[in-house]
Amino acid sequence: MAAVSVSQFLTLYLWFPLAFVLVFLLLIARFYQRQAAERTFFEWFAVPILLFGASVMRYASIGHLAGDLAGDVLMGLAGCSLLVMSVFLYYRMTQNR
Repeated sequence: MAAVSVSQFLTLYLWFPLAFVLVFLLLIARFYQRQAAERTFFEWFAVPILLFGASVMRYASIGHLAGDLAGDVLMGLAGCSLLVMSVFLYYRMTQNR
């Protein structure tokens, strides 16, 4: 059995609070869609969750954060998709108010 380094453990450990926050945001979007009868596309919040998860797994497999092209690209795509989805949800929830 291979030993797990401290950076690998912390990388994987920090994934869980991030995933919790993203799932909470997904649930807010789903709640608003059901209550306001406005389409929020809450299903698309799974994209940043999966991309962040893939980047965290990539970083944990190589043993350090940053400096890996595949992990950095996945992290960038996850951040951009989360930004787009969050701004869309914000405008959807605050329009005409």
